[in-house]
Amino acid sequence: MDGRDLVRSVRVVGSRKAAQGLRTVRAAWRMRRIDAAGLPARGAERARVPGPVRDAEPGAGGGVIRFGRSELRIMVAVNGAVFWGWDGAGPEPSYALAGRCPEPDPRAVLEPDTDGGWRVVAERVTVSVSRHGAVEVCTPGGVLLRRDLPPRWWEPVGGGTARWVQRSEVAADARFFGLGGRASGPRLRDGTYRLWNTDPGHAFGPGDDPLYLTMPVQLVVADAATHLVFHDSSWDGTVTLREGEEGAGSGHDRTGRCELRMDGGPLRCWVMVGTPARVLHTWASLTGAPALPPAWALGHHHARWGFGSEQEVRRIVAGYQERGLPLDAVHLDIDHYDAHQVFTVDHERFPKLPTLAEELRREGIRLVSIVDPAVKAEPGNAVHDAGTAIDAFVRDQSGRTVEGVVWPGESVFPDFTHARVRAWWGGLYEERLDEGFAGFWHDMNEPTSFNAFGESTLPRSARHHLEGRGGDHREAHNVYALCMAQAAYEGLRELAPKERPFLFSRSGWAGQQRYGGTWSGDVATGWPGLRASLSLVLGLGLCGVPYSGPDVGGFDGSPSPELFLRWFQLGAYLPLFRTHASMRAGRREPWEFGPEVLEHARVALLERRRLLPYFMTLAHLARRTGAPYVRPLWWGAPEDRALRDCEDAFLLGDALLVAPVLDPGADRRAVQLPRGRWYDTLTERAYEGPGQVLVDAPLSRIPVLARAGAVLPVRGEDGGTRLEVWAPARGRTGGGLFVPDAGDGWDEPEIERYVARWDGRRVLVGQVGENGVREPSHPVHIRGLG
Repeated sequence: MDGRDLVRSVRVVGSRKAAQGLRTVRAAWRMRRIDAAGLPARGAERARVPGPVRDAEPGAGGGVIRFGRSELRIMVAVNGAVFWGWDGAGPEPSYALAGRCPEPDPRAVLEPDTDGGWRVVAERVTVSVSRHGAVEVCTPGGVLLRRDLPPRWWEPVGGGTARWVQRSEVAADARFFGLGGRASGPRLRDGTYRLWNTDPGHAFGPGDDPLYLTMPVQLVVADAATHLVFHDSSWDGTVTLREGEEGAGSGHDRTGRCELRMDGGPLRCWVMVGTPARVLHTWASLTGAPALPPAWALGHHHARWGFGSEQEVRRIVAGYQERGLPLDAVHLDIDHYDAHQVFTVDHERFPKLPTLAEELRREGIRLVSIVDPAVKAEPGNAVHDAGTAIDAFVRDQSGRTVEGVVWPGESVFPDFTHARVRAWWGGLYEERLDEGFAGFWHDMNEPTSFNAFGESTLPRSARHHLEGRGGDHREAHNVYALCMAQAAYEGLRELAPKERPFLFSRSGWAGQQRYGGTWSGDVATGWPGLRASLSLVLGLGLCGVPYSGPDVGGFDGSPSPELFLRWFQLGAYLPLFRTHASMRAGRREPWEFGPEVLEHARVALLERRRLLPYFMTLAHLARRTGAPYVRPLWWGAPEDRALRDCEDAFLLGDALLVAPVLDPGADRRAVQLPRGRWYDTLTERAYEGPGQVLVDAPLSRIPVLARAGAVLPVRGEDGGTRLEVWAPARGRTGGGLFVPDAGDGWDEPEIERYVARWDGRRVLVGQVGENGVREPSHPVHIRGLG
């Protein structure tokens, strides 16, 4: 440690972790000593490239191509995804895959290509491999989408883990998206992005990177096609992107560039090609269908670090009820724990928590509990003693239990990469259910351990089980939260088999959607934080995590009434609609911002409740197709370059276009429209796309437009479902879907399909069934007729 480390540590402790005092300094020293003893020294390295091609061996769905100093395994799966792995790496084992690797496509054949190379031709894609190891991905029509140059490895001379680099080229018009939760997105500009789940230690804004949830998943959108590429290595790494430029230099296009550097792990990847919808469907079939939330989880949630007591919770709930504001869930943070110890309750401040939970449930309000992975390292703590008895906690290279510093003080960390530990941890949620909690949010699970200097996580040399393979934290770090989510989800399935688990997590990795969603983490209060909130939700959706949302109002500070309202209006159209703040931040109840804000917030809340059948339908469709609820404007037209560059509006499903106000003082805003007719849902004025229009955005609302022909399931005044139909343009037809949901449980309801068409001067709406079109089973309201 040098003086600069100590100065930085003092700043960190002073800004957020003062209560831990010198513990964080001791923890940082301890981590440094553990890694000095447990990590291999990196000495001389030997560079390696594949070398010239030697021969090839065809196999199911592809085959193996051997080079002078490596070999490449290629396989096209029946779902259309293409896998390749260097040095003989196969698709398994993998934390990202849901179950077994998909079967190979028997129609895909490895065959000789020109110039001594090889190629695999499949229905959706052609993969060509040059004689020196460059890999090209082309459309069936032969348009080049991606070219991976021959990789390079650096291997320690004395043996050990090799680091590697993979450089790639994409079309000049391509745009990059993804890489998990990025505050500066959703379109990823030129720069370097780190792949290491990180608690920034402060409220973040668009300039902070990395954040809590990173993934080596890129969605690349170009005129020719969209493709998703996933490099299946959980090690630390960086992705450096440079967008291309058409007509650059002396009249020639400059291709887009991507450079991926990883500190270890196999060099293997999956590529999916097609439309955005097809690509995300394939991705979900590979990594798992998104978890279906219970219906109440799609309502409004209110949270705060620092409710402090049952009386305060009751006061907040009464405030909502007295003002006629819908509320579906209340979240309790670490202050409801006994001395911040996980799976405990402070019975002085919450003496009758199950009674409170039951009272709230009768009012239609659920309690949601925070759960941190860190366990207080103290004999007598029930969780600590039970975990110690089954050897559940992470150890260092010498066999000692690794200790860090988190909210309870000195803490130990379960090794969620061990199936036995996951089963034990999942069983602990019985205590939470007995206390009356209906849902759970995982925090501090990057994992975070407060250190005065260096990284705020576990030692990189800490040992993990990794499903019996064995390894250290360099490999386990990024999948730690994913495995914690798996433990909770599987435990809740056993403990409450008739209910859908509701779970969302601050950190995670590829495949996180199998177990639930995520949220922004500690987004900074301010207009940049508002903009970052939308970026995170859009980017995570394009990585296959459809359920997410921000801390409405920001985590820290006190938003102005205007900022809070604009954030609230945006949140009303995002999957997770939750107000939340730090104990040191200003209040987040809508009535705290004055009567005008309260009335406008009421409108947003009532509209969210009205749209619940639509949100529930989107949740079912996400589970069945992988499509996110919140989609970029280019979702249905990725070839539209104006839409590709639009980041301040989004589609909610296929039917609605939401244009939030992201700048102070705005009462009008420009909206980029996709092709077709769009109706302002308040005034019913029609606009024609593609193109840009100027729409009123007074403080009372944000612009929301409905696609002509959309059939939108909404909640009627009687609480039943009705169909809101937006008139198709003359000569056109329309339609929509509705999935009736019981609110909870595991029934798979049939999708109801509706069509709308003109018949003379009337718009007719019919429900499509096996025997043709019949009268709809719900009341119909036609809008957009002028």
